[in-house]
Amino acid sequence: MNLVDTSGWIEYFFGGPNAWFFSAPVEATNDLIVPVICLYEVFKKVNLVADEARALQAVAHMNQGTVVDLTESIALSAALLSIRHRLPMADSLILATSRAHGALVWTQDSHFAELPGVKFIKAGISGNNC
Repeated sequence: MNLVDTSGWIEYFFGGPNAWFFSAPVEATNDLIVPVICLYEVFKKVNLVADEARALQAVAHMNQGTVVDLTESIALSAALLSIRHRLPMADSLILATSRAHGALVWTQDSHFAELPGVKFIKAGISGNNC
């Protein structure tokens, strides 16, 4: 299973230099989980940068994966991960969701760089392979 964090979705949707890195997990929708916090963040960001119609298109694409609601178990796990790794709330919820579902996190967010279960690429790197 794969989980693309918000930075990856934004990179993919706007064709950034690392879009190629996120294309495989984004397009393999049968193996993709999407935390609701990512829906929130992507919808907000795309709405700010583009418009609501494009934001709704982005969310429709994300909904092709399996959307995972925030549960009590994920919330409590996220709190512990936030304390342990000094993660912001959204990042800890994303990490807790990935661990609850045995998913690999794909990201360019440096908060995740050294954590296990994460496939990280530095933001702004261009190329076509890892």
